[in-house]
Amino acid sequence: MASVHLGEKDWYTLLGAQPSDTQAEIKQKYQKLALLHHPDKQDADVNGGEVAEGAQRFIEINQAWKILGNEEAKKEYDLQQRESELTRTWPVDNQIQLEDMSWDPGMYQKLHLGWHHIK
Repeated sequence: MASVHLGEKDWYTLLGAQPSDTQAEIKQKYQKLALLHHPDKQDADVNGGEVAEGAQRFIEINQAWKILGNEEAKKEYDLQQRESELTRTWPVDNQIQLEDMSWDPGMYQKLHLGWHHIK
């Protein structure tokens, strides 16, 4: 399958779902939101801005379903989300100094064998 890179959009939140939800649960949440936000279900007396906003919301709901409703696309999306999460929560300094990686065998013994083994 082609890459499904979708930026920072959280499709689970958009559908009110969780990654642990089953396909049936995700589908049920999608159907409920799609029916609620379907352009044909909107009141005729809403202004143009609200119509456009509702149409955009409906499009996003359908995009979320295209990803989360397809097992292969969902797996790829979940991997991308996990990778993004790790990048945000586990930063790596791109300037590592060799001096920062000094090795002290005595300290290794103290840490792993206990202080009482060092004479």
